[in-house]
Amino acid sequence: MKIHEYQGKEILKKFNVAVPKGEVAFSIDDAVKAAEKIGGSVWVVKAQIHAGGRGKGGGVKLARSLEEVREIAGEMIGMRLVTHQTGPEGRIVRRLLIEQGVNIEREMYVGITLDRARSQDVVMVSTEGGVEIEKVAAETPEKILKEAVDPGVGLQAFQARRLCFGLGLSGDAFKNAVSFLLAVYKAYDASDASLAEINPLVITKEGHVLALDAKINFDDNALYRHKEYEALRDIDEEDPLEVEASASNLNYIKLDGNVGCMVNGAGLAMATMDIIKLAGGMPANFLDVGGGASATTVEAGFKIILKDPNVRAILINIFGGIVRCDRVATGVVEAAKKVDVQVPIVIRLAGTNAELAAEILEKSGLKFLVASTLKEAAEKVTRAIAA
Repeated sequence: MKIHEYQGKEILKKFNVAVPKGEVAFSIDDAVKAAEKIGGSVWVVKAQIHAGGRGKGGGVKLARSLEEVREIAGEMIGMRLVTHQTGPEGRIVRRLLIEQGVNIEREMYVGITLDRARSQDVVMVSTEGGVEIEKVAAETPEKILKEAVDPGVGLQAFQARRLCFGLGLSGDAFKNAVSFLLAVYKAYDASDASLAEINPLVITKEGHVLALDAKINFDDNALYRHKEYEALRDIDEEDPLEVEASASNLNYIKLDGNVGCMVNGAGLAMATMDIIKLAGGMPANFLDVGGGASATTVEAGFKIILKDPNVRAILINIFGGIVRCDRVATGVVEAAKKVDVQVPIVIRLAGTNAELAAEILEKSGLKFLVASTLKEAAEKVTRAIAA
């Protein structure tokens, strides 16, 4: 689950991570009141969307008066902000973060995530703050310093010091940065985050170390331990079909292709998408209906797939292990009769009671294309689109 920058900073503050003074605003008047409350003579107005690259898209601007705050807020609220992460469709800005201006001396990068190859968290820092870390990794990987963290003991002070030495820090900035890194790791670990990214981390001319930006993603599988984070979810920032799927306990991710996929099991779903691509097609989605697929889940899956206007055919690939194939076949028939399906449907059912399932499909009176192997199913669905 992703959250907004201002929400991430609220979490960081609870773990004594230094952040600039800031207030969230949902209207132009809110923005002006926030600036007045923060005080000072310079403020930063930031659009709050779940995407990076906001500054380049016009979503981060400096204001030197309350009138400028009002003017910029009026331009941003309701705008469609397009960045390299949103795609050409962009995102509608519904809230802003108003922050105090700071005297920036240096900008750096800090990120923490799981290194699956090591099965350990890794803390990364770089002198190239304010730049996408992917670009740094591609062009100047030597500028990224890493420390693997033993999950049993957490980030140690000597590791934080080693990273800060690598950044070339000294004096108060060094001491403050060491404390900062230890606090950020504590926040990341305690909140069961899958990512904590501070870009940029800034050293001010006064020697303070601040998180000028904050991106925190939570591990969905651990959210049951953090009921307090449920209220932070902003469904306006999520794909509507993915939100609808989650309400039906379906795992759905929208893609750019034209072959709708309905599969039970994440591994089988990935294999199905791969073989569709090999057959010359393009998957329109990842949809895992789970091991206990039923008529209800199949019907919900149909509805969600068909709401994507790009879908021109559907491939149903079910392996009957926990669930029997005849039960799935019955569910497919019932769902197809309830939902107005105007595209070809290719079905491949294998496993428990597969022969009985084939008989149910044949007697349904519906025009299903039945396949016995995954390769055959992928070839049939791509031919159906081309027809």
